[in-house]
Formats: sequence, structure tokens, C-alpha cells
Amino acid sequence: MSRVGKRPIEIPAGVTVDYQPPVITVKGSKITLKRTLPPKASLKIDGQIITVSPDDETREARAMWGLTRSLVANMVEGVHTGFIKELEIVGVGYRADLKGDTLTLNLGYSHPVEFSLPEGITATVNKQNRIVIKGADKELVGLTAARIRALRKPEPYKGKGVRYAGEVIRRKVGKTGVKQG
Repeated sequence: MSRVGKRPIEIPAGVTVDYQPPVITVKGSKITLKRTLPPKASLKIDGQIITVSPDDETREARAMWGLTRSLVANMVEGVHTGFIKELEIVGVGYRADLKGDTLTLNLGYSHPVEFSLPEGITATVNKQNRIVIKGADKELVGLTAARIRALRKPEPYKGKGVRYAGEVIRRKVGKTGVKQG
């Protein structure tokens, strides 16, 4: 039994859900998300509550049950409140600037790196070393944050690079000048 799949999803006020199998459309005040759901799980909408159930008792159907429930819950939460990921830039001379939907990053390379934000994603830059990424699609917010982080991953010796806010980087000891004998 899926412990995730069993939980019902409450639809908050101002959010409408339309389900035409296998496509679900979730509309909020400003944002609309649409997704084709995986097979072997079915949705039932009763007023302001969505329940997900497996089509049969196979292992694959139980896996799709939990996945479908998570996808729908993330869509409902995304159009209602949205998702946020924060990135920190650490390093001397490392900084970020935002012009329109293009993020310009100086990450110690010989040139600034231009990163175009995907549609549906907004970003703000605080103090030139903190990037806040916001959006309704949880998958797209996480993917955008991961792609920005991949431009200069934090290195283990000085900790320079782009990291998630609160991410702990295991530091290594550098050369210690040990005599070889």
C-alpha cells in the first residue's frame, strides 16, 4: 500500500481542477498548469477533495499511485502558493545580475555567463550573491536551480561556487607541506 497515495488532496479556495483522463488542468488566480498523468492510477474529484486510487494491485500500479498523488498535490500547491529555491554565490568577485529574464553570472571564468530563465520562472538577486528562484512548477524550479548550480559547483577546498542556501559543503584539507622522506 502506498502511504503517499492514500492521503487525499484538498483543493484550496481559488483553485479549480479539471480532469479529462489522462490530462489534468489546475487553474489558480494567475497560473494554469497542465500535465498528462501516468497510467495505472485514476483520480476522483469530490467537491474540494481529490483522491487517487490504483487501477489494479500490481507493483507498477502501486508505484504510479503514489507518483500521481505527488504530481497532482505539487500542481495544486504550485498554483496556490508557488515554490521557491534559493542559491548562494560564494567567492571573491563572484556575483549575479538580473536584466529582464537573463541572469548574468560572474563565476571566476574569463567571461560572464548568460543564463536565460525558462518561461514560468522568475528570479530575484539580493546583494549580488543570493539568487531566489520562484515558480509554480516544482519540477521546473528545481531543474532551473540545478542548472544554475551546475555552472560552477562548489569546490571542496575553499567552498567557492554556487550552492543551495543552507547546503553544507564538506571541506577538504589542502596541501600541508608534509616532508617526504
